[in-house]
Amino acid sequence: MPELPEVEIVRQSLNKKISNKKVKKVIVRNRNLRFKIPSNFVTFLKNKKIINVKRFSKYLILCLSNDQYCLLHLGMSGTIHIVNNIQKNLFTNTSFYSSPTLPTKHNHVEIIFKNLKVIYNDPRRFGFFEIIKSSSLLKKRFNKFGPEPFQPQFNLKYITSYFRGKKKNIKNFLIDQNFVSGIGNIYASEILFLSKINPFKQADLIKKKDYKKILINSKKVLIKAIKKGGSSIRDFKNTSGKKGGFQKNFNVYERNGLICKRQHCNGIIQKKIITNRSTFFCNICQI
Repeated sequence: MPELPEVEIVRQSLNKKISNKKVKKVIVRNRNLRFKIPSNFVTFLKNKKIINVKRFSKYLILCLSNDQYCLLHLGMSGTIHIVNNIQKNLFTNTSFYSSPTLPTKHNHVEIIFKNLKVIYNDPRRFGFFEIIKSSSLLKKRFNKFGPEPFQPQFNLKYITSYFRGKKKNIKNFLIDQNFVSGIGNIYASEILFLSKINPFKQADLIKKKDYKKILINSKKVLIKAIKKGGSSIRDFKNTSGKKGGFQKNFNVYERNGLICKRQHCNGIIQKKIITNRSTFFCNICQI
């Protein structure tokens, strides 16, 4: 599943291509995604101007004219492809995961502009679209979500208060969107490695100095991943022909059995399952 950095790369690609453009036509080929595409989706989007494209957590937000919004979540396998109608582009994928070229199957939604179209592809159909009709409803939509690591609300006071008396392990908290928004499985493992914290450690037993490490390293890991174009795993290219490169910087993720990269540490990277998710950590420096 794409995490915050990957979704941010999609946002940047979309914002560059469709900001200030008017939707000419909308085609829905399959309404049966994770949640059914609203019956008024076509009429809602048609003739609307895309003011800009924003993001919160792992959600893309198409900001429309008249204070209206279209939310998009990519789910497990959703990708956004941009097809230029005038100059055909080989690489259509806005990010670095899944196929770099437009697949022939599972193209469920097309949003058509004057010289290009945006196509939503999703083989597993866990993604979804959602209509939001005002900024107040948009704010309400994310009320239950925790702050993003980049927001000032994600601070030492917030973490200390949230973890008080909590018995759940720290890895599960980092991927809990009610606690912090946007961190997923890959980046949780990387954050905990940099912080020298065992993923199985109970949240309320972690020391305050380690909370500070989580704060710092959450930002550090995500910023670096965004700069590297996210984690493509298989080195696919995006619409600009560039490759995502953060997977080359993994310290622990998918490195089970290999020697720890930390200087003067001879530990071996372990792979364990926490709540049905693969978790990677060093058996020596993450005690």
